[in-house]
Parts: sequence; structure tokens; C-alpha cells
Amino acid sequence: MATAPAVHHQVRSCSWSTGNAAEPKGAELAGLRSRQIWSPSRVSRVGRVRVARAAVKVDSPSSLPIKKRQIKRNQYDITTLTTWLLQQEQEGAIDGELAIVLSSISLACKQIASLVQRAGITNLTGLQGVENIQGEEQKKLDVISNEVFSNCLHANGRTGIIASEEEDVPVAVEESYSGNYIVVFDPLDGSANIDAAVSTGSIFGIYAGNEECLTNLGDDPTLDEAAQNCVVDVCQPGSNLLAAGYCMYSSSVVFVLSVGDGVYGFTLDPHYGEFVLTHEKIQVPKNTKKLYSFNEGRYELWDEKVKKYVNSLKVPDEDGETYSCRYIGCLVVDFHRTMLYGGIYGYPRDANSPNSKLRLLYECAPMSYLIEQAGGKSSDGQRRILDIRPEEVHQRCPLYFGSPEEVDNVVSFLA
Repeated sequence: MATAPAVHHQVRSCSWSTGNAAEPKGAELAGLRSRQIWSPSRVSRVGRVRVARAAVKVDSPSSLPIKKRQIKRNQYDITTLTTWLLQQEQEGAIDGELAIVLSSISLACKQIASLVQRAGITNLTGLQGVENIQGEEQKKLDVISNEVFSNCLHANGRTGIIASEEEDVPVAVEESYSGNYIVVFDPLDGSANIDAAVSTGSIFGIYAGNEECLTNLGDDPTLDEAAQNCVVDVCQPGSNLLAAGYCMYSSSVVFVLSVGDGVYGFTLDPHYGEFVLTHEKIQVPKNTKKLYSFNEGRYELWDEKVKKYVNSLKVPDEDGETYSCRYIGCLVVDFHRTMLYGGIYGYPRDANSPNSKLRLLYECAPMSYLIEQAGGKSSDGQRRILDIRPEEVHQRCPLYFGSPEEVDNVVSFLA
């Protein structure tokens, strides 16, 4: 019994070790077990920890350096178009209704991309057998793509008027519950390339509408006074655009968009079925490649000034290099290359087409908006494209865009 207090003291001080300490007995053993601390090895281990801790000097919390957590991006950290639109809404760049309109356009582009990729399998190549208002033979996919775009814009409930290359006149959307945005679009640019499986695209622009212009044309083909006001409302200069963009259907499906604060590119990820941000704040490169994009098959129909300009591009420089010609025949594809690589694109007027062939409202204006947002320039040869107010929905005009110095050069030849 004389050793019991010593054992108790050793247990409490955790100073014993296996092999040289007496085990506690009786009530002490029960109490230790109930506290789950009786174990020679456990007590020895705890004792060593306590001794080690006692030997360590611990600084106060205020003296410890604070490291900021570094957030690293990984392969799963992606920004989808939906997320990006929500961010733009939070920052006040767009409102919720415009975000809905843009989202519905992206859905239309996904559907068209699928149709284009399966066109040869599902017998969607070839002509539809009818002409549009401009006398052009419509491809099957022209008609279907127009229906897809129109359906998506009708369904979002935020579009007031739509104007399409394939429609004779602008159409007021009676399903519009709120918002009154005007959406102009070319549902399938470059459709002549479809049968050869060459790249195509869709172009769109969005304007603010007049709240008083909410009329439904219905089945009556004649334009009454209210409908005429809608046509006038649609014919706005490109400088009034709230947003513009295009979708390119190529080796990948790329959705390019601007809401007035730079140009952003999103690539369709087939695994997610979402457009994922891949190009931020796209800028036309300053040190551009020597590229020009003109349809030289119409050379003999051009004005002499245009001929002189194109001929100047073929004269070797001091290093013996000339410009290289790249022309696809699809405005979306030629634009995309020019914006990323630099150079100059031109579609001049000619003897057969005194006003050229591209449409101002839904081709030239949206693309000019994008090229300027990317730091480039756009002109009809005399005027800035975005300053031109269309007099009619399907009005045509010449178009030159690209690197600022290249556009300035062509304008100097045409002056």
C-alpha cells in the first residue's frame, strides 16, 4: 500500500514508461479506464508529446504571418456562356431580359450546328425550290435555320421584333411578355458552301425597340401604318447596337459575342453541351499578317480604284514578300480569320452589283460592331459602317474591315 500514492503520482504526471512502472490497482484502475488514459504506451506517448510541446515557443496569433490563399485554375474550372451572361448582368453590362435573348440565340446556334453537321446524312443539302425576297435561291437549311432562329426568339418572351434575311419584312412577336428587343439576323451565312461541307455561320445583332411599336402583322401581307413604324424602328444605325455576334460552324462550333465591352469567344464543348469561354478580350493583332480577302473572280467588274488597290498588294516589298489571298466565301469565316490574324477583308461594289451584295442591317453592321470592339476598323470606302442608317431592311452596301492601318490604306485608294 505504500507504493500506491507514488504510482498515482506517476500516472498523473505521465512520467512512467513501459517496464519500469507499477500498474494502478483497484479504484484507481477503474477510474483511469473510465477516462481511457491508462496504457503504459499511451501515457508514455502523451508524456513525450507534452514535453515536446513545452519545449516549443509559440508566438501570439498577431505575430504570425498571414498567407493569402492562392486560387489556382484547373482543367475543371470553366466559364460557360450562361455563367458569363450572369456575370455581365451582375456587373450591370446587360439586364436580365437581354441575357435571356442572348441565351435563346445560343440555343438556336446549337440546334443549327447539329443540323449542319448531319446535313449530308439527313438529306438537308440542296435547294428548297423557292427564292427569298432578294431573288436568291434558298437552300433547305436556309429555311430550316430561319425557323429555328425564329422559334427560339418567339419562345423567350423578350423579343419584340425580328428581321431576317429570309423574311420579306420584319415580324412583330406577339408572344413578347416583357422587353422589346429588336433582333436582326442572317440564320445561315455561306449556305452556298453547305453541299461541299465548307464552314458556315450565323450572324445576329440586337437593338433596343420602341415600346410603342408592338404590332402583329398577322397573315395580312400589306403593311399598315403601325407596321411601317416597326420597319422604321428596325432600320437603326449600327452605332445603336446593344449586342452583336456570330456563330461559326466549322471544325469546332464557336460563338463570338460582344455586349459593348470587348469581344469574347466561346467554343461548344460536346461533352457538356455548353459553350465554354476560350477567347477573352479578342484584339486584332497589331503586327498583322499580310493577308487580304477579296473575291478576285469579280476583278474585271470592279471600279478602277479598287483594281489599283488590289494590284498594290501584289507588289513585292523590300523583303520580296507580297500579300497572300485567303477567301472562303462565307462572311463569318473570313471575318473570324481576319479578326484573329489581321489583314483586310473587302467586298466592293461592281458593275453587276452597284451597291455590293452584303446586307447592311444584319451582316455589315453586326460585323463592324465586333471588329471595332476588337480594335479594328470598318468602312464602306467613304464612311464608317456604324454611322450609316439603313433606309430599308435588306439594303446592301460595300464592306471593308480589318486592321486599322489596312482599312485606312484601302480608304485612301478609294477617296
